[in-house]
Parts: sequence; structure tokens; C-alpha cells
Amino acid sequence: MQSSARLTRLIQKGIEVIKKGPARLDFKVWTGFALTSAGILLAAQMVRSNSEVVLTPLEQLGKKLFFDNISQPAKSQSCSTCHLPDAGWTGGVAGVNLHGSVFRGADRHTFGNRKPPSSAYATFSPLFQLANPATGRFVGGNFWDGRATGELLGNPAADQALAPFLNPVEQNNPTREAVCEQVARSQYVALFEQVWGAGSLDCSTGGIEGTYARIGLSIAAYEGSREVSPFSSKFDAYFTACLEAGNAFAACGRPAEGDRSVLDPRGILTDKEFHGLTKFGQHCSACHVSHIPGPNGEPPLFTSFGFANIGTPRNPENPFYDMDTVFLDDGTPINPLGDDFVDLGLGDFLRTRPEWAHLAEANDGKFKFPTVRNVDQRPGVGFPKAYMHNGALRTLEDVVHFYNTRDIPSENWPPPEVPQNVTRGNFGGVPLGNLQLDKEDEDAIVAFLKTLSDGFVKGDTQ
Repeated sequence: MQSSARLTRLIQKGIEVIKKGPARLDFKVWTGFALTSAGILLAAQMVRSNSEVVLTPLEQLGKKLFFDNISQPAKSQSCSTCHLPDAGWTGGVAGVNLHGSVFRGADRHTFGNRKPPSSAYATFSPLFQLANPATGRFVGGNFWDGRATGELLGNPAADQALAPFLNPVEQNNPTREAVCEQVARSQYVALFEQVWGAGSLDCSTGGIEGTYARIGLSIAAYEGSREVSPFSSKFDAYFTACLEAGNAFAACGRPAEGDRSVLDPRGILTDKEFHGLTKFGQHCSACHVSHIPGPNGEPPLFTSFGFANIGTPRNPENPFYDMDTVFLDDGTPINPLGDDFVDLGLGDFLRTRPEWAHLAEANDGKFKFPTVRNVDQRPGVGFPKAYMHNGALRTLEDVVHFYNTRDIPSENWPPPEVPQNVTRGNFGGVPLGNLQLDKEDEDAIVAFLKTLSDGFVKGDTQ
């Protein structure tokens, strides 16, 4: 009883600390947030202050943990192995992105089934919840299927940070104690106790629950820092200038075609990029929200944290299909179904929860809307990236063309991996899969998406 009470106090402390950075609010509160002058100031400060990021001790500790190879075999994999900063905090190995898009585990014979999502801006996700019981619409959580709900530590990013440590196809540690013992042998033990107090790095049976929670909360704090989630893209520079010119938040994020002289008086975006923003606002912002502030008035997060099946085809090079011949320590194959495996996404997670299992079938094939911030961030010109939950598409041009033409028979797109529950609603007055965009419109949307990479310096060439 006393141990449980101490853990509750620990979680509350961690949440309060993290809230000093990106805060989590109930989804209904988030969607109803009204931008204030303080929010405009915060947006401006985010863009202007990113050149010199000073991490708090908690964020420094989270960074140490994020980049430490806490794994079995020892020193073989860290969080950053699959979440490379220069690749937008997602997969940073060219050969992997060109093919299966799924990274090897610390045990080099093993693979999971999905491409790593970006860890940037992950701390903004609300708790996983049934947002609309009438329609069965879920929002929030982390991972592609939302299973890091935030119920454990009050923060989906903190819950998510702990899962790979113990996943046999990721960092492959056998127990929480094994994770703790590696941290206890590290060179940042003093920093850990500076942040959390003397005796806080306790790997004993009585102390491991609290210590493990501290590890997750620390990593989440780093992911919420301005080093990982800085709002420093070219779009953010435009957006700040747009607000400072007296324009409304929604107008800056989802502008009309003829408004450029008013919304972008400094000419930060090119004509092509601004045209792309208008088309993005018309056809993409219902899910990748560009016109609503974050919970503390931050610039748009480019996700509504919801889920959908957009008809993504299988990635035939996904190495998970071969995991029927690779076995776990208990003798069971990683993927008993082999080539017959079908990734049901959110539906399969809901089947693990009795209170939501009856809604699983209606959510089969649905995956979380990722933020499109840093969607083009890459370590060098020509570096390949992969898109969708399984890496089925390899370029932004392919992604935009897929959304535009998915349902046009002459385009010959492969069938969806999960044919049920495919989204076919209207977006901007035209149906997803036949958005009726011409090549110029597609190219403009791609150009706009490239403005969302963090690290923009005013004066950069266009």
C-alpha cells in the first residue's frame, strides 16, 4: 500500500515537471483551446529561441537514457538506433528505409512488424480514450496503434518509452531490473539522483517499480524538450510572422489562395510552398491539423491524434513475414502466421482490452495519424525515407499521389492490406483517393511538407 502511494506521488511529480514543457490536456479541452496573446508570444518564442537550447537536468537525464545502449546483448541498441535526430527522429538507416523499413532488434536475428514513428512531438499526444462513443472514434496514445495509453504514468510518451526496453524484438532486456542495473552502471548515476533524489535509482524488488517509472518520465521529458520538439521549421517562421501581422490562427494555418500578401507579408514561403499550404489546408488538415493550436498555444501539431485506415498496401519486403522461422526464448515463433500475417493495427490493440473489445472489428486496419512535422528531415540530400506504418511508400511524391489517386483504377495501386474500414470520406469537398489534384498541386503540397523540417534559419536560400 505504501509502495503504491509513493509511486502515485512520483507519477504526479513527473507529470507536473513535464507539463512545464509541452502539456497534456484532455482531448476535448485541447480541441476547444482558444488562442490568446500569451499563446502567440509562446509561438514566437519557440521559433526564436531554438538556436541555443539549454536542457533542464531532467531533460539532460532523459537524453542520456535515450542515447544509452540499454539492451541485451549489452551495448547493442538504444532508443536513438531507431529514432535518429537527423532523420526527423525516425529510422536513419538508408538500406532499411529502401526495403522493409523495419529495424532489427538488439538480437540481430529479430524484427518487429512496423516502421519506427517519430519521437519528436510525441509528448503532445493526449491519453488514449474513446473520444466519441456514438461513432467509436478513438484518439491519443502513442505507438502506431495507440497502445501506450498513458494510463501507467499519466503520459503516453512516458509509457511508450518503457516498452522497447523489454520487447524481445527491440532492446530485448529480460526484466526491468536488468534495465535498472545497466543504468546503475552508467556514468550519469549522479545526474539521476540529482534529478530524482538520493536513493531514487533503486533496482531492488521493492524499488524497481518507482525507478522504472522515473526512467520513462525522464525520457519523455527529453522528447518534449526544445531539442527534440523545437517548432523551428520554415513553416513556424512563416506562422509566427503571420500571427504577429495580426492574422487569426486558423487563417495562418489554413489560408485561402489569394491571401498571401496579408498572411505572409515577409515573403518567407515561396509561391509554390504557399500554394501547397492552401491545398494541404483544404484536403489534409482534417487529420493533420494545421489550423488549431497546441494545448498551450503552440503552433499547429499537424495531427489530430486520431486513427484511420487509409488503404495502405502491404509492404512485401517487410521482414516480419520471415519471422515464422525465428523463435523466442519460450520456443514460440515471433510471427506464427508468416506471410499470412495481416496488421490490424488499432483493432488488435482494442481486442486486448475488455472494455473496448466490442469495437475492435470496426477499427481493424486503423493506425494513428502521425504528425507530418519533420516528414522530410533527412541527414543528407538523396537520403531515402519510408512512409506509412509499414514503409510501403518511399517518397513524399508517392504519398501525396496515393492520397490523390488511390481509388482511380488506371493508377494500379496495390489493394489495401486491410480492406475493411477504409476511409472514403470527402476532404475539401472531394473524396479521399480521388482528390482531383493536378501535378502542379501535388508538387506544391510536397514543397509545403518540406517546410516542416526543424532547424530553419531565416535567410536560408529558398
